[in-house]
Amino acid sequence: MNRLFLPLILLLVAAPVFAQDNAATRKLTQQSKQFEEQIVKVADKVHVAVGFSPANVSMIVGDDGVVIVDTGMTRDDADRIVAEFRKITDKPVKAIIFTHSHGDHTGGVTSFLGAERPQIWAHNNFGSEYRPLTDAGVTFQSVRAARQAGFKLPPEQRINNGVAPVRYPKSGGHAFASGAESKPSHFLEGDRQTINVAGVELELVSAPGETNDELFVWYPAGKVLFAGDNFYRSFPNLYAIRGTPNRSVRLWADSLTNMSANNAVALVGGHTKPIVGADEVKQVLGDYRDAVQFIHDKTVEGMNKGMTPDELVEYVQLPERLASKDYLQPFYGHPEWGVRTVFSQYFGWFDGNPSNLFRLTLKSEAERVAKLAGGKEKLVSAAKDALANDDNQWATQLADHLLALDKNDRDAKQIKADALTKLARNMVNATARNYYLTVARELRE
Repeated sequence: MNRLFLPLILLLVAAPVFAQDNAATRKLTQQSKQFEEQIVKVADKVHVAVGFSPANVSMIVGDDGVVIVDTGMTRDDADRIVAEFRKITDKPVKAIIFTHSHGDHTGGVTSFLGAERPQIWAHNNFGSEYRPLTDAGVTFQSVRAARQAGFKLPPEQRINNGVAPVRYPKSGGHAFASGAESKPSHFLEGDRQTINVAGVELELVSAPGETNDELFVWYPAGKVLFAGDNFYRSFPNLYAIRGTPNRSVRLWADSLTNMSANNAVALVGGHTKPIVGADEVKQVLGDYRDAVQFIHDKTVEGMNKGMTPDELVEYVQLPERLASKDYLQPFYGHPEWGVRTVFSQYFGWFDGNPSNLFRLTLKSEAERVAKLAGGKEKLVSAAKDALANDDNQWATQLADHLLALDKNDRDAKQIKADALTKLARNMVNATARNYYLTVARELRE
């Protein structure tokens, strides 16, 4: 994977508040404070660059060098971070540790290499998320990734990406793929390994969650835990709508349990501001673990009652004590997507309802729906009425029936585009919001 994709070169663009002012957009805009540019000292000799790049970059100062945890998305981002870190110390980089293989954590690596190439540590499964896609020749995921990230949207329609600031690509490639220059030289082979670099003792611990190649870094001298993307201040992305192989929700919860056992006094997530203070770290990690575990266990409970995914998303509701926490708001991931991915992981595509074993084609179903409505024009009228009454989800689904009858139906495209735009205005989840607005733009163009 990391040998096959072009590195992304991206441009930082300030994201103005979307013109539609409502509770959802205000809440999402407020979330941008979590990645304002700053260097945060979380412990003696430990500094974290927040907001300079989509992902956090950390520096641990040792005796005769420094250790870098993750490197940001681009060389431009990383160069700015290096300049800030050099204000603290001019010691050379002796090691770089990747918490996982996503390009927003690995793309800036060349800025940290220096004259003497440092050790580059990663999980021995590094790149495993994308390998099945590239081996199979799957490419459309990049289109969905661009929709999720909002790359095709004008700046005035973007607020942020839920856990990261706005970026725009200037060249092709996968948003979360790694380049060849990020190839690791040292690997975590088992579940846990202690390394010592520049007098800094660190534990690397296998932590499957957002990716199967995820690891967390434990710095015992400062009691700092670097969680990678198994934690950030948002409900976790248990399933990415850009399309990814299944993420094990059960193993993610187990990894959070393992993190909690370290009794850290500082928690550095892959994105957003670090959590500082032993009591707060314990509370946050415990709640985060409980939320992930609840989604898994309650979904399995419903599956054992014979529920379908559509029934499960109503059945599985986070307890209020978790749903109300600011660090579990659905800015990036969403509980419903977690429910569906748990079902899919264990049961696959078939929801258990025999009616869905051999469904009518979309066009055949649309023809019958139109007949039931009293003809195609009545169906168009019903879709327009739904849109006028702010029944926007129903409007999109009726528009889908019309588009199944005629994929070039301009009225249906307009109805769906307008309904998606209205849905986006009240959507606090950044990835869903970006996806809605991008597809609406595609339909209009």
